[in-house]
Amino acid sequence: MTAKVLFLCTGNSCRSQMAEGWVRHLKGDVLDAWSAGIEKHGLNPLAVKVMAEAGVDISSNNSKLIEDLPEQEYDYVVTVCDHARESCPIFPGKGQVIHKGFDDPPRLAVGATSEEEALVHYRRVRDEIRDFVKQFPENLS
Repeated sequence: MTAKVLFLCTGNSCRSQMAEGWVRHLKGDVLDAWSAGIEKHGLNPLAVKVMAEAGVDISSNNSKLIEDLPEQEYDYVVTVCDHARESCPIFPGKGQVIHKGFDDPPRLAVGATSEEEALVHYRRVRDEIRDFVKQFPENLS
């Protein structure tokens, strides 16, 4: 049986989408992944682009709220930003709530003068999320 993991972020546009994509790509045989946000900000096109560069297609994902997901118990709920951690609803059941914050690429890229300059931030966070997912859930002990 596969464990169920939910990644929560503020807008479900970038970090949580990347995490879901990485789990499906790297750990799909042992984990079922979902992502959602406290708000809906739409799927970030630069997140889609950097994930595609790494061989992971998240282009068909969509930004969702927790209420949009099927009602189920999760084994793990991972907040990937401080706002989501502070706003995280109570999840019934045995699910373990974990916080693993990652920098917000859109916020980091605000002053970028080109897409290439902005993508540097997206790639760094993409790789940090990949490294976290590679060791998840083993890295919890």
